[in-house]
Amino acid sequence: MTNPQASEADAASGSQWRQILRGSRGVPRTRWTAGHMWRPTPASFVSLIVGLWLFGTGEAFLFAANLGATPWGVLAQGVSRHVGIDIGWATFVVGLVVLLAWIPLKQRPGLGTISNIIVISIAVDVVYSHLSTPPTLLLRFLLMLAGIATIGLGSGFYLTAGHGPGPRDGWMTGLHRVTGRPVGQIRLVIELGVLVVGWLLGGTVGIGTALFALLIGQSVALGLAVVKALAPHQTRDGKAG
Repeated sequence: MTNPQASEADAASGSQWRQILRGSRGVPRTRWTAGHMWRPTPASFVSLIVGLWLFGTGEAFLFAANLGATPWGVLAQGVSRHVGIDIGWATFVVGLVVLLAWIPLKQRPGLGTISNIIVISIAVDVVYSHLSTPPTLLLRFLLMLAGIATIGLGSGFYLTAGHGPGPRDGWMTGLHRVTGRPVGQIRLVIELGVLVVGWLLGGTVGIGTALFALLIGQSVALGLAVVKALAPHQTRDGKAG
């Protein structure tokens, strides 16, 4: 005889996995989501820092895989070549334009916006110093895929902290709020658009660049869904929201 309770548990587990694999449409609230973007709780602060460190670790994996820069890196390279400034200044200019684009979206910065710039930079520097490019193309691809997955999971943790997105993620969350479209779809469109503009300006595109643009949106959506499953928001009646 089958156990009805076990069958119900298996069905619920299967349903949860299907929801995770579909990815989250937006940025969910969790048990640790802060109520104010500039006032962290201990749990929201840990989620923020862990998420940003994972994000930076993922970027370090991409650098070590050496299969092409991210679309934003290609854009900075294209701006550098087209305008005649070094890539550091080009990256700064791109970041400034991105922040200015927040204004029509009514996207507000928070603690996460500032922490994004600081923590990710430190994480990339620390992790990348302990990595080397794998000796075979297969291992480089696997490292690249691991980097994309790690960035997605890191995004899930830091965005659900409730302290605001980083400069580039602000486009994603702002457009999601304005259009109602899933964050994965919006991120895909943004990355492909940035990639095309960077390529037209003379940036160098690698196979890793194209794969990142195609996969990062779904990776972020999956990361958000995983974090929501790990720590669902509790409503006033005690149910998970």
